[in-house]
Amino acid sequence: MSVVLPPEAVTLKADSVPGTPPTLETEGSTPLPAPTLFHTAKRETREFVKTVAFALVIAFVVRTFLYQPFNIPSGSMIPNLLVGDYLFVNKFAYGYSNLATFMGFLPFKGRLFGAPPQRGDIIVFKLPSDTSTDYIKRLIGVPGDRVQMREGRLYINDQEIPRELQAVTPPLSPLWGGRATETYVETLPNGVRHLIQEEGDDRPLDSTPVFEVPPGHYFFMGDNRDNSRDSRTDLVGFVPAENLVGRASFLFFSLHDGTHAWEFWTWPWTIRWDRLAKTVT
Repeated sequence: MSVVLPPEAVTLKADSVPGTPPTLETEGSTPLPAPTLFHTAKRETREFVKTVAFALVIAFVVRTFLYQPFNIPSGSMIPNLLVGDYLFVNKFAYGYSNLATFMGFLPFKGRLFGAPPQRGDIIVFKLPSDTSTDYIKRLIGVPGDRVQMREGRLYINDQEIPRELQAVTPPLSPLWGGRATETYVETLPNGVRHLIQEEGDDRPLDSTPVFEVPPGHYFFMGDNRDNSRDSRTDLVGFVPAENLVGRASFLFFSLHDGTHAWEFWTWPWTIRWDRLAKTVT
């Protein structure tokens, strides 16, 4: 049985001149040129732009709602976080706030899908006195707590927080006027154990008044207790809940202090290999 094509059927000309693109024609119409190199390049460019745009959208969603990278610029969290560490912050751990997630563009207060942080969490937050600045510290006091330093010892709700001496590190050189440092394991009331570093119990922030944490606010301290600007100072003070950005999760990169990430040719000897993929505690 033979098949009869309708008059409008499309046929390919068989007598195309060698070296020229074939043409498509329909009966009773002007022949149409087949796709050329120009059209192919244009289509590939369009697909490339769509792919890049899609990748940027995915990156924006991940950074805004899931995980955001940060680097550690100061030593206030020594010995647990070092200058040159790069870490991911879990942004959905405590829900989302207008200030910390949407940069103040949306008209709402409080937190969406919020969950309260736990004492002992290492948290990135917006500095209350300058919300363009991010700080990272350890959560020490929750709403309703009474926090105080007495001669170098931490008290929460009038209870002395136990600490155990782990090591004493002598100064690099007595000629430089340095001090020996002491490393302790501190145990918070909820059982969280973490390292802290002290230069002694007579430093400027080792004796403070009582800080009563108001509702909806938190009290933070650095693990490098004698070299940390934290809630014990007027610069930081109590941190509102909506300023919380997220919980520090794990290290993905680390370079020795004084080196730069863009100097990739130095990575073999400047990367701290033992700190890669390390959980933040």
